[in-house]
Amino acid sequence: MLISNAPIARWRAIRVAVLCTLVAGTVAATASTAVQAQPTVDHQRFDALLRQHVVNGFVDYAAFARAPEFGQYLASLDRVRPELLDDDERLAFWINAYNAFTIQLIVVHHESESIRNINKSLGVLQLKGPWSEPIVRAAGRRLSLDEVSHGIIRKEFGEPRIHFALVCAAMSCPPLRSEAYTGARLVEQLNDQSRRFLRESPTKNRFERRVLYVSPILTAYRSDFGPTPQDLGRALAPWFEGANKEMLMKGHALIRATSFDWTLNSQANAKARGLR
Repeated sequence: MLISNAPIARWRAIRVAVLCTLVAGTVAATASTAVQAQPTVDHQRFDALLRQHVVNGFVDYAAFARAPEFGQYLASLDRVRPELLDDDERLAFWINAYNAFTIQLIVVHHESESIRNINKSLGVLQLKGPWSEPIVRAAGRRLSLDEVSHGIIRKEFGEPRIHFALVCAAMSCPPLRSEAYTGARLVEQLNDQSRRFLRESPTKNRFERRVLYVSPILTAYRSDFGPTPQDLGRALAPWFEGANKEMLMKGHALIRATSFDWTLNSQANAKARGLR
């Protein structure tokens, strides 16, 4: 008498199906965990302080000095491992570190008039003055502001819009945002900073007939935008409209630097000038 193999075959098929389901579930769970495990940096303390104490780009430095959360945020930056971050998250980290430690530099030196007063000797800046002081403690390193901006940000990222985001504590600098930068919103934030600095700050950047008067920041770091003045104009063109945009795109606009105001970008100084 022959014994049918059908029940055994069905059992084997069921076992294979169950195993496939388990394997697929494990792979999916692993992939989901990998996505969720993408490292980010917590900038919430800094974000809250910026929202409270920065208005239209002007800073209440005394409020930062009083806030224990500011010291806690600065300390947290030293524990970050940038090599584990994706590019946007890493760039947001270094921009925030630069801006936060610039505020700290002003706070530590109790400066109220100009960042260029820091580290002066007999009225003359020592070497690079405030930007050479190793005040930055981030990613387990001790750095100067110059090392962060030139040795890390400009060198590693090749992103010219950082010149609209790094704030040197002066009236002629780009406005400090009332929020921290984040990897998730970095492109949006950099584009908004570009628009604000180039279109909404006529004392820093403005068109007069065929001449675009720009912040000295842009002429000093022109090579970050391209090798020629025309390349700088084309890089700035997207933030303008109409005939001005066309002139920049065709390389027909002349580019000239404006003067630079090193007065501290404090709320007190802004109030004294009637700016807020």
